[in-house]
Order: sequence, then structure tokens, then C-alpha cells
Amino acid sequence: MTKIPGPRAARIVQEFKKIAYDSTFTYPLVIKTGRGCVIEDIDGIEFLDFTSNIGSCPLGYSHPQILEVIKDYSSKENGVHKIAGQDFYCEEHFKIACKLLSISKKNSKVFFINSGAEAVENAIKIAYKKMGPLPGISCINDFHGRTPGALSFTLSKEVQKTNFPELPVKRIKFCTDDSDPQINQLESLLKEYEVAFILTEIIQGEGGLNVASKLFIQHIRKLADEYKVPLIFDEVQSGMGRTGKWWVYEHYGVEPDIMTVGKALQVGATVYDKKYEPTESGVLSSTWGGGSRIDMAIGTKIIEIILRNDLLYNSQKIGDKLLKNFIDIVDINGLIDARGIGLMIGLEFDTKTTRDVIVNRLFKKGLLVLPAGMKSIRIMPPLIINEEEAAKGVSLINDTINEYNK
Repeated sequence: MTKIPGPRAARIVQEFKKIAYDSTFTYPLVIKTGRGCVIEDIDGIEFLDFTSNIGSCPLGYSHPQILEVIKDYSSKENGVHKIAGQDFYCEEHFKIACKLLSISKKNSKVFFINSGAEAVENAIKIAYKKMGPLPGISCINDFHGRTPGALSFTLSKEVQKTNFPELPVKRIKFCTDDSDPQINQLESLLKEYEVAFILTEIIQGEGGLNVASKLFIQHIRKLADEYKVPLIFDEVQSGMGRTGKWWVYEHYGVEPDIMTVGKALQVGATVYDKKYEPTESGVLSSTWGGGSRIDMAIGTKIIEIILRNDLLYNSQKIGDKLLKNFIDIVDINGLIDARGIGLMIGLEFDTKTTRDVIVNRLFKKGLLVLPAGMKSIRIMPPLIINEEEAAKGVSLINDTINEYNK
């Protein structure tokens, strides 16, 4: 049996820790390449990927049409691949804007930036510009990024927040059940305070793969309209087809005023209703601002491929089968809940220790999953996953949970 990690990976990890900050690495995986839903490490060991690199690789790896885009930008005709994206125009910027807006709320415009956290920063700036420097409202266990503004509205893990200053914020419970007695908590806040915006995920990713109740989200939308407060949905992890629709809010029959996008799009984006358009030039800007022509071209191609290959349907179909299986094994050896929509599924265990052991054992067996929240696992395979690969992952997870002995 192959020893995991292999010798090259083990050496690189050991040397890396001497010279770089050892951040949130889950296991000693040193990626070299990948094909489809499989990642190959530097020792040639293959892993079935149920992470999509936290949703950033929706088409898996070495997709032929994506490789064609990269090949095209290696030619002399496309020699300027990195531009100051808010100071110079390029066709790629225009094309990805058209594609993204074609699958977004009507009557919207978009601002491109480098990452999901920066998309959140600019979403709250747009709201502040309209409403003034008032407190914002976010949910307990939400994750919106690690830059100071976005971090102010994050409340996922203590280590992410300790000793960092924050913008004025009010918090409400993230309700996952229509019968939650605190489902009307937002209304009390809006009666008492003037606020600049309401910001929330609909499926909390980093916070534990918690799925909002339909009534909770619909109630937020209604109150935002009633009190004339912009509603921001963070779709950085949940968007771009992961849940079987382009955006998770579509499952809830509502729309945001402002939306943040990232990860699967390859660049960050803030999509906003035209009524929130800043009237002054330069309110939003950055040096790069999505200014990698390659990333923008790949993002455009990803949207085209998801549409052409009906990957929204595949996400829903495979996701439903995965979730049904996991629900069937709840209450076995510490698994206490399974939840999700499409290919965004969370498995919650009784303790963090149980969760961590399962994650590590799956890695040793060649399946990549990632932790979420305090004691949950994220299941987020590429949207291209087929039934055979899904069945293999299910088998590895089922066997590992069945074998677990506390």
C-alpha cells in the first residue's frame, strides 16, 4: 500500500513550515497536477477530489477547453496578460461582464475585483455610499472573508477575529429551521437601529455548511424592502451552479440587491442593482481589479461550459444522490447530521475529534474533503463529477465512518 504522504511531499511540507506561515493546511498534500475529478500529488499519488479547491475548480482539472484558453494566452498575440484592470479596458473584461450579468438579476451592473473577500469589501462600500456610515447586520457563523471590512461581518471561528478591529456590526441568528423562535430577530433590530445593509450567506460554507430556512431568507428579503435597506447575498462559495442553480438564492424565490461572487468565477465580482450605482467615478477601483486577462477569459469559458454541458442538472442530480446516501448513515459512529443543496453538502459529527479523524483517514485512503465549522465536513466535488466517481467517494466515506472506533 502506498504511504501517504509520499517522501517528496513530506519533505516539502517539512521545509515549507520553516520558511512560511503554516496557515490552514488540512493535510500534507502537495499538488502537482490533476485530471477530471482527480488530483495528483508530487509523488504521483492520486486523490479523488471532493473539495474543488473550496469550489474554485468547478470543472475539475485539465479540462480541454480551459487548457485551450490557457494555450491561447501563451501566444505572442496575447502577450499582455496582466493589466491594470480599472485603468485600461480589454475585451475579456467586457465578455465576462456580459456572461455574468446574463445569469444574474436583471437590471444589474458589475464591478470586478481580485477575490471573494474584496467582492464583499466593495459590496459593503456600495451600500455605505448609498446609506451612510451606519452599522451593518450579519449572521452568527457567517464567513465573508479575512480582509478587515469583510472580517467585521464574519463570525465563524474565534481565531479569525481575535485582536482585530471591526466596523460597526449587529448580529442575528442564522436560522436553519422555519420554526426557530428567533426567526423574527431581524425585525426587532430594524425597529431599533438605522443600518446600512443586511449581509448574509444562504448556505454557510466555512461556518459549517449550514442551510438557511426558506422562511428565514424570505423574511429577510421582506424586511429589507420594508425598511429600504440593501440586502447583500454572499455567493462566493455557493454560486456558479454549485447547488444546481446558478445562485443558491434562486432556491428561495428571492433576489438580492447586491451579490458577491468569486472562487468558481476565477475573479471576484460585485453584482449590484443599478439603483446602487455610485454617482462619482473612482468610488470603486483597484490596481488589478480582475485585471488578469487569462482569469477573466477562463471565467467566461466556465460559464459557457456549465451552460452547454447542463452541469446545473448534473450538480442537482449527483448532489441529491450523495445527500440521500449520507442521510441514510446518520447516527452511525458519530455522524449526527447531513444537509445541503446540490453539490454543497455538509456532514456534521458529534465532536471535532471525530470529524478530524475521519478527514485524515479519508486522505490516507485517497479522498479529499475539507473541514467546516467546528465539527463538520464539506463535500464539494467538481460539477463534472459522474455517478461512478460519486459512488466511489460514497463508498470511501461510508466505509470510513463504519470503521470508526472511538
